[in-house]
Amino acid sequence: MSLGGLKKPWKTIYVATWLFALALVTWTLLQLPLAEMAARIGRLTASDYLLWAAINCLVLYLLIKRWQVLADSLDAPLTPGFLFRLRQSGSTINFVTPGPHLGGEPLQIYWLHRYCSLSMHRAVAVLGLDRFMETGTNTAVLLAGVLILLGSSVAPIADWLEISALLAAVLVLLSIGSAMILRHPDWLAARFRRLAQSWMTSGRLERSERGWVALVELLRNAFKTRRQQLWLALLLSIAGWGALLLELFVLLSYLEIAPSVFQLITIMVGMRLAMLLPVPGGIGTIEASVLWSFNLLGLPLTAAAGLIALMRLRDAIMLLIGLACLASFQQPLKQAQQ
Repeated sequence: MSLGGLKKPWKTIYVATWLFALALVTWTLLQLPLAEMAARIGRLTASDYLLWAAINCLVLYLLIKRWQVLADSLDAPLTPGFLFRLRQSGSTINFVTPGPHLGGEPLQIYWLHRYCSLSMHRAVAVLGLDRFMETGTNTAVLLAGVLILLGSSVAPIADWLEISALLAAVLVLLSIGSAMILRHPDWLAARFRRLAQSWMTSGRLERSERGWVALVELLRNAFKTRRQQLWLALLLSIAGWGALLLELFVLLSYLEIAPSVFQLITIMVGMRLAMLLPVPGGIGTIEASVLWSFNLLGLPLTAAAGLIALMRLRDAIMLLIGLACLASFQQPLKQAQQ
């Protein structure tokens, strides 16, 4: 990502965020026995890597299939290949921006509009519905994990109570916001018109208002007539979480750890909460969360170091794939749509 287009305050924040992330990951690595970590990873076989790759392919398939089902519910048929390139390109941009979940969405909307000839409001709906389901599912699953940990003795209850309250608040706000948009689009459009009354002579603004109303009607129609597809997408999203837990279990088994259910949930919840912090790619925060959870659970730090190394190896491979996908969007339209 080039810093040339950023204004000075944002450039300073961007650089400071990266410096903080690098300092945090350096501190974490200094706490770990790197030599023993390398020895453990060196014992992995080709079949181990193949199984790990297969699980990651399953995770990607479930996420892309969910997006395809949601797009179909909005009458926007998209191929899995295009969605894969779209997702990985956006993820690559997200990786280098503060917070690994946001950053590439404007470009994804543009690519949907340009390469698939979707209207802007339909492109926003296709992306927005997938992100809404991902955010809602992630929040709900994390909340469930925190509630499970509250019933155990593996973590301080006060800390998990605060986290569960925050996650519950996010779920409530998502539910209220979606209900308001779907049930009262005319009311929201009227508020939009009143706030922008002094600019209503702008043709662009009038088109934006019409696009907003069309977007809400598109979503409302999907929720009324395509409920089976939405439920299928939700099941695919939950299955994706199951595949992520399976990957973590397999990686820990590679590192000679047979985790209990509570240990698995503690490590996963810690990592996913760390990913919510505004740090590029979760660099430093994920490493620190793994170190924290392994210390809390009394697990060997050599295994923590091995897990960090394996996860970052996967991230590096996915980043390279994402860069190739980004380059593919520079091709002519006919080639890029394939």
